[in-house]
Amino acid sequence: NMISDIKAPEFPAYWADCVNKGRIDDLISLYYEGAVLMPTFSPHAAKNKEDLKNYFTLLSERDGMQVTIHDKALDCLQIKEKTYVVNGIYEFKFNVDDIFRTFPSRFTFVIDFGKKSPILHHHSSQIPRTLT
Repeated sequence: NMISDIKAPEFPAYWADCVNKGRIDDLISLYYEGAVLMPTFSPHAAKNKEDLKNYFTLLSERDGMQVTIHDKALDCLQIKEKTYVVNGIYEFKFNVDDIFRTFPSRFTFVIDFGKKSPILHHHSSQIPRTLT
């Protein structure tokens, strides 16, 4: 299991690599049974393997879809021996009507490396415009 070799700050990059290569089964296997994904591009939470598969399949079918992690914006909080809250910024890029669009977004992963499927919770949302 490659997950056991990954350190918490490296986890978002590993997740992004699965997304970028369209490795949907590997991606879904990262999510613990009962974990909730609050997705970037859907108003509905993904609460089971079927929801995850539907969401990531749709995402991977976007033309030119790539997600990039901003390493400098990464925060990592250890809350138990093998459990971390990792948050930061990533950017989704894909083609919309022949124009490459960029969607800067923020994420929070709650991950437990004691589990084969370490993601306990994943929240992702597009960065809103400021109120001012």
